[in-house]
Order: sequence, then C-alpha cells, then structure tokens
Amino acid sequence: MILKRFIVVVVLIFTVVACKKINGPKKPKNLISKDKMVDILIDAKLITTANSKNKIIMRDAGLDFKTYVYEKHNIDSLQFALSNDYYAFHMEEYEEIYTRLADSLLELKEELKTIEAEEWKEKTKREADSLNQLLEENKKNKDSLGLENLIKKDSLVEDNAFFEESVEELESLLEPISDSLFQ
Repeated sequence: MILKRFIVVVVLIFTVVACKKINGPKKPKNLISKDKMVDILIDAKLITTANSKNKIIMRDAGLDFKTYVYEKHNIDSLQFALSNDYYAFHMEEYEEIYTRLADSLLELKEELKTIEAEEWKEKTKREADSLNQLLEENKKNKDSLGLENLIKKDSLVEDNAFFEESVEELESLLEPISDSLFQ
C-alpha cells in the first residue's frame, strides 16, 4: 500500500515537472515580424483563391505558385514554417495576425468594389455619350435611316372611315347561330 502511494506521488511529480517544461517552440533566430507575416498570408490567400483563368495567366507569365510568396518576401519555407509554428503556439499573437489579415482582405475587397464601380460608371458614361452622339447625328441628317416614312401617316390609315363601314356591313350579314337549331 505504501509502495502504491509512493509510485503515485513520483508519477505526479514527474508529470508536473514535465508540464512545466512545455514552453512551446523556441523563438526562431530569423522570426518573421507580425507585419511581414500579415503581408505573406495576404499574398498566399490571394494566390490560392485566384480562379483558374487567372492561374493560367500567371502560369503563362512564368510564375511558380509554390515559390512566388517566398521569393517576393525574400524568405524560405523553413523560416515561414518555424515562424508559423511559433505564432500558432502563442495564440494571442497569432490571433492578432489573423485579425489584421482579415481587416486587410476586407479593405482590398472594398477597394476592388470601388475600382469596379468606377469602371462601370465610365463604361456606362461612354455608352450614354455614344448614344447621345448617334441621336444628334440622326437629327442633323434628318433621319438618315429613312424613319421619317414610318412617322408619317400611312394612306390606308387615312381611309379608316371606309374600313369601318366595310366591317359594319359584314357584321350585319352575319347572324348569330343559336344552339337551339342543332337540337
């Protein structure tokens, strides 16, 4: 019985001592700063979410997706992995990085919407200007498409009285057929 208690106490002491030594990964010598980490993650996110058409364009331009982010930020995959592990263990810092990442992506999205809205306004303005120019040219050329003949009244329409009389005569000749005749 005493031996069992002794073993339990020794196991508890080793467990406490072992847990104290869990500090997580050591801070790497070449730790990527939080600001740079945000920039790296933004670029990585943009590349991974690019549609297939954009990926084809990037591939044709000689861009290697796997190494682009590393080359752009002048880092290597080991440095990124060690820094990512370090920040992932220290959740407060990692959460700060991801909050800034999300905010930056939202800002980029809003900027893109603004640019697209400006382009759409410019396109519709050009279309409206082209339409106005065409209308002005038509007024100057006095209906170069020959639409003035369509606007004038047709000669048959002027003889509308004759047409109405003919319809009345035909209606008077027709007598309604009742169902009683067929019974």
